[in-house]
Amino acid sequence: MLSFLKKILGMGPSVDYKDLLQKGAIIIDVRTKGEYQGGHIKNSINIPLDGLSSHLSKIKKDKPVITCCASGMRSASAKSMLKSAGYSEVYNGGSWMGLQNKIR
Repeated sequence: MLSFLKKILGMGPSVDYKDLLQKGAIIIDVRTKGEYQGGHIKNSINIPLDGLSSHLSKIKKDKPVITCCASGMRSASAKSMLKSAGYSEVYNGGSWMGLQNKIR
């Protein structure tokens, strides 16, 4: 059960997010517009989770994608949606503040 929760929350094997960004990864922040305006990672793209499926054309499939939100739950859902839509390299970055600390 614990390994399942870790996988869902993106807490699996260690990921080098800095390296992914250097390789052209994009960060998709799936929080609401208001949450995003309250603070976000520079150069991230805000696509709220409830509208993600209708904005897939904005996300390139040939680059790694890192999802983030407030806690990691919505970004886990976003990761699953993207994987189902054919995106091969998707990572759940968890909370945007935690991810920001990992890419500094």
